[in-house]
Amino acid sequence: MKVVTYNIQYTRGKDDRYDVARIADTVKDADIIALQEVNRHWPRTNMADQPHDIAALLPDRYWIYGPAFDLDMSEVQEDGNVKNRRRQFGNMLLSRWPILSSRNHLMPYMGSSTHDNHQSTALEGVIAVGDRAVRFYSLHFSHLSETERLAQADWLLDLNKRVWLEGGVKSDQLRKSSSDDDWYVAPPPPMPFDAVYMGDFNFHGGEPQDPEYHRLVGPLDPDYGRIGFRDTLVDAWVAAGNSEADGITYPANDRYSSTDVGWRLDYVFVTPTLAPSVKAAWIDNAAQGSDHQPMWAELDL
Repeated sequence: MKVVTYNIQYTRGKDDRYDVARIADTVKDADIIALQEVNRHWPRTNMADQPHDIAALLPDRYWIYGPAFDLDMSEVQEDGNVKNRRRQFGNMLLSRWPILSSRNHLMPYMGSSTHDNHQSTALEGVIAVGDRAVRFYSLHFSHLSETERLAQADWLLDLNKRVWLEGGVKSDQLRKSSSDDDWYVAPPPPMPFDAVYMGDFNFHGGEPQDPEYHRLVGPLDPDYGRIGFRDTLVDAWVAAGNSEADGITYPANDRYSSTDVGWRLDYVFVTPTLAPSVKAAWIDNAAQGSDHQPMWAELDL
């Protein structure tokens, strides 16, 4: 199976043109698609409902959307009625297979008194892949500071451990109610241990040696190399045989990148149980639909 993560910058491409169709065409061959910076009802995108528009262009996929923040964009019409509308910005997951359950997690957030900042989220989908279930995430770490990203890395590792204790989004019931049978339908599957975390992790140093990267995959020892633990994650890019130092997904430009070549911002991380299933990983350097490049991985699931 192929997975892809793509920060679509609300479909604003390198040519400053907004084009939802270009995004859908870029990712259409993936079985699991994780998108970040997906807009709903923003003036800059002509009030488009981008999750709906993207899903319409990929009609054979199941999908979910999780806003990172939600603001009022309603208006009072001439007849006095309110046209209720929310201005949203967040993550999206699309799947070739059913999404059995989903949650939208709020990650640690630090409101800044000096710079723009906003809530970050991790959209979770438990997806039936053949005869097994796997957790997939589309997430977006803070763009602002290493301090906030370290807190988010700690939160993510904690989530990866505690989902096993929490179980599914609904607990099993010991006794069926006679008054509300709908509530006691067969519960969703348990929360699986296997997971794939995809998204824009914003490691701004552009190096895998950033503290946030160490926190997620384990320390780098001068004698033994990268030391992963059972409670850390595995970088699919490296598991596929690539170097930690390679893999630019945010090419240099005049707005943000302070390096000559750009930064490695977008990652696919897997639980150690899935590391042997990673067969390949690559970056689509030809994609023009955003300021980021899509990051792909192939897993034998």
